[in-house]
Amino acid sequence: QPVEATDDAFWDQFWADTATSVQDVFALVPAAEIRAVREESPSNLATLCYKAVEKLVQGAESGCHTEKERQIVLNCCRLLTRILPYIFEDPDWRGFFWSTVPGTGRGGGDEDDENARPLAESLLLAVADLLFCPDFTVQSHRRSTVDTAEDIHSIDSCEYIWEAGVGFAHSPQPNYIHDLNRTELLKLLLTCFSEAMYLPPSSDSSNTNPWVQFFCSTENRHALPLFTSLLNVVCAYDPVGYGIPYNHLLFSDYREPLVEEAAQVLIVTLDYDSSTSSSPTVDGTTTGTAMDDVDPPGPDNLFVNYLSRIHREEDFQFILKGVARLLSNPLVQTYLPNSAKKIQFHQELLVLFWKLCDFNKKFLFFVLKSSDVLDILVPILYFLNDARADQSRVGLMHIGVFILLLLSGERNFGVRLNKPYSVRVPMDIPVFTGTHADLLIIVFHKIITSGHQRLQPLFDCLLTIVVNVSPYLKSLSMVAANKLLHLLEAFSTTWFLFSAVQNHHLVFFLLEVFNNIIQYQFDGNSNLVYAVIRKRNVFHQLANLPTDSQSIQKGLQRRKKTPEPISRTNSQDGVSMEGSRPAAPAEPGTLKTSLVATPGIDKLTEKSQVSEDGTMRSLEPESSQPPAEGNLPSAGSDGEPWSGEASHPRRDRRRLSSASSSGQWTPTPDWVMSWKSKLPLQTIMRLLQVLVPQVEKICIDKGLTDESEILKFLQHGTLVGLLPVPHPILIRKYQANSGTAMWFRTYMWGVIYLRNVDPPIWYDTDVKLFEIQRV
Repeated sequence: QPVEATDDAFWDQFWADTATSVQDVFALVPAAEIRAVREESPSNLATLCYKAVEKLVQGAESGCHTEKERQIVLNCCRLLTRILPYIFEDPDWRGFFWSTVPGTGRGGGDEDDENARPLAESLLLAVADLLFCPDFTVQSHRRSTVDTAEDIHSIDSCEYIWEAGVGFAHSPQPNYIHDLNRTELLKLLLTCFSEAMYLPPSSDSSNTNPWVQFFCSTENRHALPLFTSLLNVVCAYDPVGYGIPYNHLLFSDYREPLVEEAAQVLIVTLDYDSSTSSSPTVDGTTTGTAMDDVDPPGPDNLFVNYLSRIHREEDFQFILKGVARLLSNPLVQTYLPNSAKKIQFHQELLVLFWKLCDFNKKFLFFVLKSSDVLDILVPILYFLNDARADQSRVGLMHIGVFILLLLSGERNFGVRLNKPYSVRVPMDIPVFTGTHADLLIIVFHKIITSGHQRLQPLFDCLLTIVVNVSPYLKSLSMVAANKLLHLLEAFSTTWFLFSAVQNHHLVFFLLEVFNNIIQYQFDGNSNLVYAVIRKRNVFHQLANLPTDSQSIQKGLQRRKKTPEPISRTNSQDGVSMEGSRPAAPAEPGTLKTSLVATPGIDKLTEKSQVSEDGTMRSLEPESSQPPAEGNLPSAGSDGEPWSGEASHPRRDRRRLSSASSSGQWTPTPDWVMSWKSKLPLQTIMRLLQVLVPQVEKICIDKGLTDESEILKFLQHGTLVGLLPVPHPILIRKYQANSGTAMWFRTYMWGVIYLRNVDPPIWYDTDVKLFEIQRV
């Protein structure tokens, strides 16, 4: 039966208990009980929520000076974290926190006080105040007695930023009690924002999360110091600490849970679709119409706004160093096993890094300005290689590839890849001596030839990255050159070319790579030229690809005998690096969350042409030509989504790009002709025509079977004046679109759902944004 709201003795028992932890609250308040109260005595649940928020507001008002008040605040915090998901899962309750409670106007007296705030707003503002509460979550600046305690409303929270870094120079004394209290409040904040998990994914990604929208608006007077605190706490964190081995086993690290929570709150508050908005340009002004002039520059979401306006070099350096240090942490090899702490939140860091580059172009240019970008690249390649066989980490594969696609759109990225690769991170790849470009190609080859089937939609993206960097690669190693030719060999078999409508795009991408290197970087690339000469039959077969119906059918028959999508033989994989573990599939039963489909590569990128002086101009899409002709070497031009993840994650996926093979599509002679005639083979054919007779002559004259002599000849050879006129360099730059915005939302919340297991905040509630599946 309903209990009166005024019955304080009854309600106080929920938060007066002294020694509880958030785990206790989860154990004491089982899911079934919350749902029963919700269905059978809704007024009690409403009163409980309202009372708990009221206690938080009172705590924020008073400044939590006594231990008892702090305990009450923390218990209300834990209780709301427990209950909110059950409010969100029921559509009838979802609006409850946005309604006003009668008689709670800020004036206090009048029943119909028009000042009354919705419960959600009171809750969010109280949490924001509590996050800057002296002696509770921040160090007090006063050293005197309680009676001159700081008035929480008069303090300037910018003086209480949690950590030195962006816009704040003073690093406060670490205090683990404050860290624990901040972590509990941020957990509640994250739970408030998680209403997004209970709405199905929609194509309209602009529907903003009202909780985030309010919290990141000018209504929250702590928005700037809180954004800065979260960012600095994450970027300043050094998990290895003072380098004492096994340190983390002896002392609990109170920082790490706070850093994880901060990273999660940060990426959720930055969930913003930059493609639909007037986004700040490089110089911080907005691109928009005259109508926008009344608005402050940039989006209403202050967190996005602040992020896009960071501009000091030392701030960029601090952020980049911090993110690189944390991303490299799982790769740190020590002589003593398990002696260094390994962090688990690299997926959140990758989302954060993505947001930084996407919302702040100056940051992106800063990252690419020096070889520091390689400190981001190497960990990403490590994660991609490590996760390639693991179905539960397909989201990690996507975000790693997205980041590399974004970076590869800038010329500097390709140039930086020429730096020799000397770090020896144990990776399950063949040993090679070469540059970071070689590392990238070898890892991509490994993903394509030995990843699991669900990665096929990423092939276009992987090869687009290689095309984007290829004009700048000064000298590929023999290992990498052989890998590229092995991919061409695999993708140009007749059964692969004829078995799906977009498979030939992969061959176009690879030919573009060879053409770029031959035309623009011939001098240093004798290894690649030699590999092309050795595998010349692959190019001749492509040029003579049969187009009659009988041959097409015969090509498709061959497929039945070849179980693997790409032959792993003759890939000459050398011995893997010492100390590396093979990439392992997920343990059976591992939980994973489903993802929405990502847009095709033609939607994901826009083409730019590089002119003589190195500047880029965007090419207008040729809308007049029907894309089905295969005229653009871009994926998914048949309008199919680019990822097999679409809305039926449980359906059996066929071995090959099933988008088309599942339908009625069959290859026809006209279709093959339509793209065969466009294969860009002229440059390579000319190169073979000139060099093959010369190389054969050397072999006959000197009775050579030795590669080194031929390589020496090729090194000093030149094709000046013999090749066709160089083609303009085409770069496919990532462009923001609502499809990727929605993908990021589902991926990010899926990561947060799976990572919050202690306590399991959302477990067993009816989430709608994704499905929870077992591998």
